[in-house]
Amino acid sequence: MGGQERFRRIALRLGALLGPDAGAVVQSTVALLVSLITTLAAGLTLASAEERLASIPGLLLLVPAAIAQRGNVFGALGSRLGTAIHTGTFRISTRSDSFFGQNVLASIGLSWVAATWLALVASVLARLFGVSNAMGVFDFLSVSIVGGMLASLIVLGITVALAAGSTRFGWDLDNVTAPLVTATGDLVTLPALLIGSLLVARAGVTLVVGVGAIAVALLTLGWIVKSSLQVLRQIVRDSVPVLGVASVVSLLAGLAVERQLSAFLDAPALLVLVPTYFGMAGALGGILASRFGSKVHLGLIESSLVPPRTAWQDIRSVILLAVPIFSLVGVLSHLGSVVIDVDSPGLLLMFGIALSAGLGALTVVVAVAYYGTLAAVRFGIDPDTASIPLTNSVLDLVGAFTLVAAIVAWGVAP
Repeated sequence: MGGQERFRRIALRLGALLGPDAGAVVQSTVALLVSLITTLAAGLTLASAEERLASIPGLLLLVPAAIAQRGNVFGALGSRLGTAIHTGTFRISTRSDSFFGQNVLASIGLSWVAATWLALVASVLARLFGVSNAMGVFDFLSVSIVGGMLASLIVLGITVALAAGSTRFGWDLDNVTAPLVTATGDLVTLPALLIGSLLVARAGVTLVVGVGAIAVALLTLGWIVKSSLQVLRQIVRDSVPVLGVASVVSLLAGLAVERQLSAFLDAPALLVLVPTYFGMAGALGGILASRFGSKVHLGLIESSLVPPRTAWQDIRSVILLAVPIFSLVGVLSHLGSVVIDVDSPGLLLMFGIALSAGLGALTVVVAVAYYGTLAAVRFGIDPDTASIPLTNSVLDLVGAFTLVAAIVAWGVAP
């Protein structure tokens, strides 16, 4: 009996550390584990494509940004739908003028506009920072649009299915959307980008696709500006500047990774680590930002320089989840590299790189998620729309530098 009592007390203390809502912890943990397995598959895909990455300079630059774009657009969609569920206003409808329909239209339009902007900025950055023999601007546009829209349609379907499932099974979208959208986004974005890369160097095709991408993006923005759909206009108005800045920040993260391409090609297990690491970091940051957004809407968090107790509960929960998650990222990335027979710096080094880089990045993102949510409210922007892209983009940039720093610090790269 004494042993059972000690176990019960330990379980209660652990539950108190993770937060007052045991169901939320379980939902987040299960979603993160599913996301981890799925992003690992994406990492194995990336490592298997090392020859293509080497033959198309600039392609790796797009990877973190394209992955982040799925989370930025559809993580925000899930957060808005989650808030609607919390407030009792959520209904699935096929009508374009419904709240649900306008959110879906906004997400599709933003995906196209963001993919076009991403390609244009990537082309400029590749040349400004001297990426040797980088793809041309129309190549970047073709890869980004084809890969981005193929992935977006699949992730949209998953996000809608999660929203429908949450109303039926009682899931909290704040706890499951970010990890599962991240998982789906990682899994489908990398193969989609590789499909898009098949168009590279096909001058006539990429010219048509590139010009068409820009034209459709401009027409889409023009139609939305003149649209009578108020929710659609509001979402796009709030999202465009946030996604524009977020894309640039995420591309800078990709640039940091691209400039270490030789180290990644020498130890391809690090390529397995890239989407898994960025995916799990984005999932954890997305959970935190989504929770903050919902609590602001519900009046549970008020503007305060020092985070209140309700915010600290979420912060503590996410940080404690991060330790085992990033540990698993390192271990599973090494084991995955062994399975597909690519070189790895070793289990201990992969473990150390993933854990130190992840915790270093997450400490910065905690501040960005909280103060970014408050800043969005201060400037009249829906935090559900702004906080996830802001958090993910900063996480991408900080995460890229902490990942590269960890690789150098652990002696894997000079």
